[in-house]
Amino acid sequence: MRRLTLVLLGATYLCLSLIVALTLWRSGGGWGAGVAALFGGLGLCFAVHGLVERALQTRELQAEIEAVREAHKILLESLERIDGRVTQVDESVTGDMVRRSEALAGEVHMLEQLVQRLQRQLDEHGDAAVFASLGDAPPRPSAALLETVREALTENRVDLYLQPVVSLPQRRTAYYESFSRLRDASGRVMMPAEFLTVAEPGGLVTSIDNLLLFRCVQIVRRLAKQDRKVGVFCNISMASLADETFFPQFLELLTANRDLAGALIFEIGQQAFDARGSVEARNMGKLADIGFRFSVDKVTNLDLDFQDLARSDVKFLKLDAQTLIDELIEVDDRLVLRALPDLAAEDFAALTRRYGVEVIVEKIESERQVVDVLELDIAFGQGHLFGEPRAIKEAVLAEADAPPTAAKPAPRRRIRRGA
Repeated sequence: MRRLTLVLLGATYLCLSLIVALTLWRSGGGWGAGVAALFGGLGLCFAVHGLVERALQTRELQAEIEAVREAHKILLESLERIDGRVTQVDESVTGDMVRRSEALAGEVHMLEQLVQRLQRQLDEHGDAAVFASLGDAPPRPSAALLETVREALTENRVDLYLQPVVSLPQRRTAYYESFSRLRDASGRVMMPAEFLTVAEPGGLVTSIDNLLLFRCVQIVRRLAKQDRKVGVFCNISMASLADETFFPQFLELLTANRDLAGALIFEIGQQAFDARGSVEARNMGKLADIGFRFSVDKVTNLDLDFQDLARSDVKFLKLDAQTLIDELIEVDDRLVLRALPDLAAEDFAALTRRYGVEVIVEKIESERQVVDVLELDIAFGQGHLFGEPRAIKEAVLAEADAPPTAAKPAPRRRIRRGA
Protein backbone atom coordinates (compact mmCIF):
# COMPACT_ATOMS: atom_id res chain seq x y z
CA MET A 1 0.00 0.00 0.00
CA ARG A 2 2.83 2.38 0.86
CA ARG A 3 4.59 1.68 -2.50
CA LEU A 4 1.38 2.24 -4.44
CA THR A 5 0.92 5.54 -2.66
CA LEU A 6 4.46 6.59 -3.59
CA VAL A 7 3.91 5.62 -7.27
CA LEU A 8 0.69 7.61 -7.41
CA LEU A 9 2.30 10.62 -5.76
CA GLY A 10 5.27 10.39 -8.17
CA ALA A 11 2.88 10.30 -11.14
CA THR A 12 1.07 13.33 -9.75
CA TYR A 13 4.34 15.24 -9.33
CA LEU A 14 5.37 14.30 -12.91
CA CYS A 15 2.05 15.53 -14.32
CA LEU A 16 2.32 18.82 -12.45
CA SER A 17 5.88 19.31 -13.71
CA LEU A 18 4.84 18.54 -17.33
CA ILE A 19 1.97 21.00 -17.07
CA VAL A 20 4.34 23.72 -15.83
CA ALA A 21 6.93 22.89 -18.53
CA LEU A 22 4.32 22.90 -21.36
CA THR A 23 2.89 26.14 -20.07
CA LEU A 24 6.34 27.81 -20.20
CA TRP A 25 7.09 26.31 -23.64
CA ARG A 26 3.80 27.52 -25.13
CA SER A 27 4.29 30.96 -23.66
CA GLY A 28 7.51 31.29 -25.73
CA GLY A 29 10.07 30.17 -23.23
CA GLY A 30 11.54 27.57 -25.56
CA TRP A 31 12.62 23.97 -25.02
CA GLY A 32 15.31 24.86 -22.52
CA ALA A 33 12.97 26.67 -20.19
CA GLY A 34 10.41 23.88 -20.49
CA VAL A 35 12.94 21.14 -19.65
CA ALA A 36 14.35 23.19 -16.78
CA ALA A 37 10.87 23.78 -15.43
CA LEU A 38 10.13 20.07 -15.76
CA PHE A 39 13.14 18.88 -13.74
CA GLY A 40 12.95 21.78 -11.30
CA GLY A 41 9.30 21.05 -10.61
CA LEU A 42 10.00 17.38 -10.11
CA GLY A 43 12.82 18.12 -7.68
CA LEU A 44 10.75 20.61 -5.76
CA CYS A 45 7.78 18.24 -5.56
CA PHE A 46 9.92 15.36 -4.31
CA ALA A 47 11.62 17.64 -1.76
CA VAL A 48 8.26 18.77 -0.42
CA HIS A 49 7.07 15.15 -0.43
CA GLY A 50 10.13 14.10 1.55
CA LEU A 51 9.50 16.77 4.15
CA VAL A 52 5.85 15.83 4.44
CA GLU A 53 6.65 12.13 4.67
CA ARG A 54 9.32 12.75 7.30
CA ALA A 55 6.88 14.81 9.30
CA LEU A 56 4.30 12.06 9.11
CA GLN A 57 6.87 9.41 10.12
CA THR A 58 7.99 11.54 13.02
CA ARG A 59 4.41 11.96 14.22
CA GLU A 60 3.80 8.23 13.87
CA LEU A 61 7.00 7.44 15.75
CA GLN A 62 6.04 9.85 18.53
CA ALA A 63 2.62 8.21 18.76
CA GLU A 64 4.27 4.78 19.05
CA ILE A 65 6.71 6.07 21.71
CA GLU A 66 3.78 7.55 23.65
CA ALA A 67 1.91 4.24 23.41
CA VAL A 68 4.98 2.38 24.70
CA ARG A 69 5.30 4.86 27.58
CA GLU A 70 1.63 4.39 28.46
CA ALA A 71 1.99 0.61 28.34
CA HIS A 72 5.10 0.86 30.52
CA LYS A 73 3.21 3.02 33.00
CA ILE A 74 0.32 0.53 33.11
CA LEU A 75 2.79 -2.33 33.58
CA LEU A 76 4.49 -0.52 36.47
CA GLU A 77 1.13 0.13 38.13
CA SER A 78 0.17 -3.55 37.71
CA LEU A 79 3.50 -4.64 39.18
CA GLU A 80 3.00 -2.31 42.15
CA ARG A 81 -0.49 -3.71 42.75
CA ILE A 82 0.77 -7.28 42.46
CA ASP A 83 3.63 -6.50 44.83
CA GLY A 84 1.17 -4.98 47.30
CA ARG A 85 -1.08 -8.04 47.12
CA VAL A 86 1.85 -10.41 47.54
CA THR A 87 3.00 -8.43 50.56
CA GLN A 88 -0.53 -8.47 52.00
CA VAL A 89 -0.92 -12.22 51.43
CA ASP A 90 2.51 -12.85 52.92
CA GLU A 91 1.65 -10.79 56.00
CA SER A 92 -1.72 -12.53 56.28
CA VAL A 93 -0.19 -16.01 55.95
CA THR A 94 2.58 -15.14 58.37
CA GLY A 95 0.11 -13.67 60.85
CA ASP A 96 -2.18 -16.69 60.52
CA MET A 97 0.74 -19.06 61.08
CA VAL A 98 1.83 -17.05 64.11
CA ARG A 99 -1.71 -17.08 65.52
CA ARG A 100 -2.04 -20.81 64.93
CA SER A 101 1.32 -21.44 66.53
CA GLU A 102 0.37 -19.32 69.51
CA ALA A 103 -3.01 -21.10 69.79
CA LEU A 104 -1.35 -24.51 69.55
CA ALA A 105 1.27 -23.53 72.11
CA GLY A 106 -1.50 -22.26 74.39
CA GLU A 107 -3.44 -25.52 74.07
CA VAL A 108 -0.34 -27.62 74.73
CA HIS A 109 0.39 -25.48 77.78
CA MET A 110 -3.20 -25.89 78.95
CA LEU A 111 -2.99 -29.65 78.51
CA GLU A 112 0.27 -29.74 80.45
CA GLN A 113 -1.31 -27.72 83.27
CA LEU A 114 -4.27 -30.08 83.48
CA VAL A 115 -2.03 -33.15 83.63
CA GLN A 116 0.22 -31.50 86.23
CA ARG A 117 -2.81 -30.59 88.27
CA LEU A 118 -3.99 -34.19 88.13
CA GLN A 119 -0.50 -35.26 89.27
CA ARG A 120 -0.57 -32.87 92.24
CA GLN A 121 -4.03 -34.00 93.30
CA LEU A 122 -2.96 -37.60 93.13
CA ASP A 123 0.20 -36.90 95.10
CA GLU A 124 -1.69 -35.00 97.80
CA HIS A 125 -4.87 -37.04 98.12
CA GLY A 126 -5.02 -39.86 95.63
CA ASP A 127 -2.83 -42.57 97.09
CA ALA A 128 -4.08 -42.18 100.64
CA ALA A 129 -7.74 -42.01 99.60
CA VAL A 130 -7.47 -44.96 97.27
CA PHE A 131 -5.53 -46.94 99.88
CA ALA A 132 -8.24 -46.23 102.45
CA SER A 133 -11.01 -47.16 100.01
CA LEU A 134 -9.34 -50.45 99.07
CA GLY A 135 -8.41 -51.54 102.57
CA ASP A 136 -5.09 -53.39 102.66
CA ALA A 137 -4.62 -53.33 98.88
CA PRO A 138 -1.63 -51.27 97.70
CA PRO A 139 -2.38 -47.95 95.95
CA ARG A 140 -1.22 -49.21 92.56
CA PRO A 141 -4.58 -48.62 90.81
CA SER A 142 -4.23 -44.86 91.36
CA ALA A 143 -0.76 -44.83 89.82
CA ALA A 144 -2.01 -46.90 86.91
CA LEU A 145 -4.89 -44.47 86.46
CA LEU A 146 -2.57 -41.48 86.39
CA GLU A 147 -0.20 -43.14 83.95
CA THR A 148 -3.05 -44.24 81.68
CA VAL A 149 -4.70 -40.81 81.65
CA ARG A 150 -1.42 -38.97 81.15
CA GLU A 151 -0.23 -41.22 78.32
CA ALA A 152 -3.65 -41.30 76.65
CA LEU A 153 -3.86 -37.50 76.58
CA THR A 154 -0.28 -36.65 75.72
CA GLU A 155 -0.02 -39.41 73.09
CA ASN A 156 -3.45 -38.64 71.63
CA ARG A 157 -5.05 -41.91 72.73
CA VAL A 158 -8.40 -40.25 73.38
CA ASP A 159 -11.12 -41.46 71.03
CA LEU A 160 -14.37 -39.71 70.33
CA TYR A 161 -17.29 -42.07 69.85
CA LEU A 162 -20.29 -40.68 67.96
CA GLN A 163 -23.87 -41.88 68.04
CA PRO A 164 -26.33 -40.38 65.53
CA VAL A 165 -29.35 -38.34 66.55
CA VAL A 166 -31.86 -38.60 63.71
CA SER A 167 -34.83 -36.57 62.58
CA LEU A 168 -38.17 -38.35 62.63
CA PRO A 169 -39.80 -39.86 60.69
CA GLN A 170 -37.15 -39.45 57.93
CA ARG A 171 -34.35 -40.87 60.11
CA ARG A 172 -31.74 -38.57 58.64
CA THR A 173 -28.74 -37.82 60.85
CA ALA A 174 -29.20 -34.33 62.30
CA TYR A 175 -26.75 -34.40 65.24
CA TYR A 176 -24.26 -36.66 66.97
CA GLU A 177 -23.76 -37.36 70.66
CA SER A 178 -20.12 -37.72 71.60
CA PHE A 179 -18.53 -40.02 74.18
CA SER A 180 -14.87 -39.67 75.17
CA ARG A 181 -12.95 -42.89 75.68
CA LEU A 182 -9.35 -43.52 76.73
CA ARG A 183 -7.11 -46.25 75.36
CA ASP A 184 -4.21 -47.76 77.25
CA ALA A 185 -0.86 -48.65 75.68
CA SER A 186 -2.21 -51.99 74.48
CA GLY A 187 -5.11 -50.32 72.65
CA ARG A 188 -7.77 -51.53 75.08
CA VAL A 189 -10.61 -49.04 75.53
CA MET A 190 -11.15 -47.96 79.15
CA MET A 191 -14.75 -47.26 80.09
CA PRO A 192 -15.40 -44.50 82.68
CA ALA A 193 -16.66 -47.05 85.21
CA GLU A 194 -13.21 -48.64 85.26
CA PHE A 195 -11.39 -45.65 86.65
CA LEU A 196 -14.16 -43.67 88.37
CA THR A 197 -14.18 -46.07 91.34
CA VAL A 198 -10.53 -45.18 91.85
CA ALA A 199 -10.77 -41.52 90.88
CA GLU A 200 -13.76 -40.53 93.01
CA PRO A 201 -12.20 -41.28 96.43
CA GLY A 202 -9.11 -39.31 95.48
CA GLY A 203 -11.03 -36.26 94.26
CA LEU A 204 -9.69 -36.72 90.73
CA VAL A 205 -13.00 -36.72 88.85
CA THR A 206 -13.00 -32.96 88.20
CA SER A 207 -9.52 -33.03 86.71
CA ILE A 208 -10.36 -36.01 84.51
CA ASP A 209 -13.62 -34.34 83.41
CA ASN A 210 -11.69 -31.20 82.48
CA LEU A 211 -9.11 -33.17 80.51
CA LEU A 212 -11.72 -35.17 78.59
CA LEU A 213 -13.82 -32.07 77.88
CA PHE A 214 -10.77 -30.23 76.57
CA ARG A 215 -9.83 -33.11 74.27
CA CYS A 216 -13.45 -33.45 73.12
CA VAL A 217 -13.48 -29.81 72.01
CA GLN A 218 -10.18 -30.28 70.18
CA ILE A 219 -11.51 -33.29 68.27
CA VAL A 220 -14.81 -31.58 67.43
CA ARG A 221 -12.81 -28.67 66.03
CA ARG A 222 -11.06 -31.10 63.68
CA LEU A 223 -14.43 -32.44 62.60
CA ALA A 224 -15.67 -28.90 61.91
CA LYS A 225 -12.77 -28.42 59.49
CA GLN A 226 -14.24 -31.27 57.44
CA ASP A 227 -17.20 -28.97 56.72
CA ARG A 228 -19.51 -31.07 58.82
CA LYS A 229 -23.08 -29.78 58.74
CA VAL A 230 -24.29 -31.41 61.97
CA GLY A 231 -23.93 -30.50 65.63
CA VAL A 232 -22.17 -32.62 68.24
CA PHE A 233 -23.42 -32.97 71.82
CA CYS A 234 -20.51 -32.91 74.26
CA ASN A 235 -20.92 -33.51 78.00
CA ILE A 236 -19.76 -30.79 80.37
CA SER A 237 -19.84 -31.28 84.13
CA MET A 238 -20.83 -28.68 86.70
CA ALA A 239 -17.41 -29.24 88.23
CA SER A 240 -15.82 -27.99 85.00
CA LEU A 241 -18.13 -24.97 84.90
CA ALA A 242 -17.29 -24.11 88.51
CA ASP A 243 -13.54 -24.72 88.24
CA GLU A 244 -11.93 -21.29 88.75
CA THR A 245 -8.62 -22.46 87.27
CA PHE A 246 -9.85 -24.44 84.29
CA PHE A 247 -12.91 -22.53 83.11
CA PRO A 248 -11.26 -19.13 82.29
CA GLN A 249 -8.72 -20.91 80.07
CA PHE A 250 -11.45 -23.05 78.55
CA LEU A 251 -13.57 -19.96 77.83
CA GLU A 252 -10.57 -18.30 76.19
CA LEU A 253 -10.11 -21.37 73.97
CA LEU A 254 -13.77 -21.33 72.91
CA THR A 255 -13.73 -17.56 72.34
CA ALA A 256 -10.85 -18.04 69.91
CA ASN A 257 -12.88 -20.82 68.23
CA ARG A 258 -16.34 -19.32 68.39
CA ASP A 259 -16.93 -20.60 64.86
CA LEU A 260 -17.56 -23.95 66.61
CA ALA A 261 -20.73 -22.55 68.20
CA GLY A 262 -22.85 -24.11 65.48
CA ALA A 263 -21.13 -27.48 65.77
CA LEU A 264 -20.80 -27.93 69.54
CA ILE A 265 -23.68 -28.29 72.02
CA PHE A 266 -22.82 -28.70 75.71
CA GLU A 267 -24.86 -31.32 77.56
CA ILE A 268 -25.71 -31.32 81.27
CA GLY A 269 -27.74 -33.81 83.31
CA GLN A 270 -31.10 -32.62 84.64
CA GLN A 271 -30.16 -33.23 88.25
CA ALA A 272 -26.94 -31.22 87.88
CA PHE A 273 -28.74 -28.48 85.94
CA ASP A 274 -31.41 -28.07 88.62
CA ALA A 275 -28.75 -27.99 91.36
CA ARG A 276 -26.46 -25.47 89.60
CA GLY A 277 -25.24 -22.53 91.61
CA SER A 278 -24.66 -18.89 90.71
CA VAL A 279 -21.08 -19.54 89.51
CA GLU A 280 -22.13 -22.33 87.18
CA ALA A 281 -25.11 -20.32 85.88
CA ARG A 282 -22.89 -17.29 85.25
CA ASN A 283 -20.33 -19.36 83.36
CA MET A 284 -23.06 -20.98 81.29
CA GLY A 285 -24.14 -17.44 80.40
CA LYS A 286 -20.60 -16.62 79.27
CA LEU A 287 -20.63 -19.61 76.92
CA ALA A 288 -24.05 -18.57 75.63
CA ASP A 289 -22.78 -15.03 75.01
CA ILE A 290 -20.29 -16.34 72.46
CA GLY A 291 -22.96 -18.43 70.74
CA PHE A 292 -22.82 -21.90 72.34
CA ARG A 293 -26.01 -23.82 73.14
CA PHE A 294 -26.96 -26.30 75.86
CA SER A 295 -28.83 -29.56 76.18
CA VAL A 296 -30.30 -31.08 79.34
CA ASP A 297 -30.20 -34.88 79.28
CA LYS A 298 -31.16 -37.67 81.67
CA VAL A 299 -34.54 -35.96 82.09
CA THR A 300 -36.79 -37.89 84.49
CA ASN A 301 -39.06 -35.09 85.73
CA LEU A 302 -41.23 -33.56 83.01
CA ASP A 303 -42.63 -30.86 85.29
CA LEU A 304 -40.15 -28.38 83.87
CA ASP A 305 -39.56 -24.66 84.32
CA PHE A 306 -39.57 -23.71 80.65
CA GLN A 307 -38.80 -20.05 81.28
CA ASP A 308 -35.68 -21.06 83.21
CA LEU A 309 -34.64 -23.32 80.32
CA ALA A 310 -35.09 -20.46 77.84
CA ARG A 311 -33.13 -18.01 80.04
CA SER A 312 -30.30 -20.55 80.29
CA ASP A 313 -30.10 -20.99 76.49
CA VAL A 314 -31.13 -24.64 76.72
CA LYS A 315 -32.18 -25.70 73.23
CA PHE A 316 -32.63 -29.48 73.69
CA LEU A 317 -34.19 -31.87 76.20
CA LYS A 318 -33.23 -35.55 76.21
CA LEU A 319 -35.22 -38.28 77.88
CA ASP A 320 -35.14 -41.99 77.23
CA ALA A 321 -37.96 -43.73 75.43
CA GLN A 322 -39.04 -45.96 78.32
CA THR A 323 -39.29 -43.01 80.74
CA LEU A 324 -41.47 -41.16 78.24
CA ILE A 325 -43.75 -44.15 77.62
CA ASP A 326 -44.04 -44.84 81.37
CA GLU A 327 -45.22 -41.23 81.82
CA LEU A 328 -48.19 -41.77 79.51
CA ILE A 329 -51.58 -42.31 81.09
CA GLU A 330 -55.12 -42.14 79.74
CA VAL A 331 -57.53 -39.76 81.43
CA ASP A 332 -61.08 -39.29 80.14
CA ASP A 333 -60.19 -41.16 76.97
CA ARG A 334 -57.33 -38.73 76.40
CA LEU A 335 -53.60 -39.50 76.51
CA VAL A 336 -51.67 -37.21 78.91
CA LEU A 337 -48.41 -37.14 80.85
CA ARG A 338 -48.40 -37.88 84.59
CA ALA A 339 -46.45 -34.68 85.31
CA LEU A 340 -48.73 -32.55 83.09
CA PRO A 341 -52.25 -34.01 83.36
CA ASP A 342 -53.88 -30.87 81.92
CA LEU A 343 -51.89 -31.10 78.69
CA ALA A 344 -52.52 -33.57 75.90
CA ALA A 345 -49.46 -35.78 75.47
CA GLU A 346 -49.14 -34.96 71.77
CA ASP A 347 -48.92 -31.23 72.67
CA PHE A 348 -45.89 -31.62 74.91
CA ALA A 349 -43.36 -31.19 72.09
CA ALA A 350 -45.26 -28.18 70.75
CA LEU A 351 -45.13 -26.62 74.24
CA THR A 352 -41.35 -27.01 74.48
CA ARG A 353 -40.93 -25.51 70.99
CA ARG A 354 -42.68 -22.35 72.12
CA TYR A 355 -39.70 -21.83 74.41
CA GLY A 356 -37.17 -22.71 71.71
CA VAL A 357 -36.54 -26.22 73.06
CA GLU A 358 -36.59 -29.42 70.99
CA VAL A 359 -37.25 -32.82 72.58
CA ILE A 360 -34.94 -35.73 71.74
CA VAL A 361 -35.98 -39.24 72.79
CA GLU A 362 -32.95 -41.46 73.34
CA LYS A 363 -32.42 -45.17 73.96
CA ILE A 364 -34.88 -46.12 71.24
CA GLU A 365 -34.37 -49.84 70.69
CA SER A 366 -37.46 -51.01 68.78
CA GLU A 367 -39.84 -49.98 66.05
CA ARG A 368 -42.72 -50.05 68.53
CA GLN A 369 -41.01 -47.28 70.50
CA VAL A 370 -40.59 -45.29 67.28
CA VAL A 371 -44.35 -45.48 66.70
CA ASP A 372 -45.04 -44.25 70.24
CA VAL A 373 -42.62 -41.34 69.79
CA LEU A 374 -44.14 -40.35 66.44
CA GLU A 375 -47.59 -40.23 68.04
CA LEU A 376 -46.26 -37.52 70.35
CA ASP A 377 -45.04 -35.32 67.47
CA ILE A 378 -41.42 -35.53 68.67
CA ALA A 379 -38.95 -34.56 65.94
CA PHE A 380 -35.72 -36.33 66.99
CA GLY A 381 -34.69 -39.77 68.18
CA GLN A 382 -31.53 -41.53 69.29
CA GLY A 383 -30.71 -45.14 70.10
CA HIS A 384 -29.16 -48.36 68.89
CA LEU A 385 -32.03 -48.78 66.44
CA PHE A 386 -30.60 -45.85 64.45
CA GLY A 387 -26.93 -46.54 65.08
CA GLU A 388 -24.56 -47.54 67.86
CA PRO A 389 -21.75 -45.30 69.12
CA ARG A 390 -18.71 -45.71 66.88
CA ALA A 391 -15.19 -44.35 67.09
CA ILE A 392 -14.47 -41.64 64.54
CA LYS A 393 -12.88 -43.06 61.41
CA GLU A 394 -12.66 -41.97 57.80
CA ALA A 395 -15.72 -44.07 57.01
CA VAL A 396 -17.75 -42.21 59.64
CA LEU A 397 -16.65 -38.83 58.25
CA ALA A 398 -17.56 -39.89 54.72
CA GLU A 399 -20.92 -41.17 55.92
CA ALA A 400 -21.72 -37.85 57.56
CA ASP A 401 -21.06 -35.96 54.32
CA ALA A 402 -22.95 -38.40 52.09
CA PRO A 403 -26.70 -37.97 51.55
CA PRO A 404 -28.43 -40.27 54.04
CA THR A 405 -30.72 -43.08 53.01
CA ALA A 406 -34.08 -42.58 54.60
CA ALA A 407 -35.57 -45.66 56.18
CA LYS A 408 -39.18 -46.46 55.67
CA PRO A 409 -41.12 -44.80 58.51
CA ALA A 410 -42.97 -47.06 60.87
CA PRO A 411 -46.77 -47.06 60.59
CA ARG A 412 -48.54 -44.80 63.04
CA ARG A 413 -50.87 -46.26 65.61
CA ARG A 414 -52.76 -45.15 68.66
CA ILE A 415 -50.90 -45.48 71.97
CA ARG A 416 -52.97 -46.98 74.74
CA ARG A 417 -51.74 -47.13 78.28
CA GLY A 418 -53.51 -47.61 81.49
CA ALA A 419 -53.43 -45.27 84.45
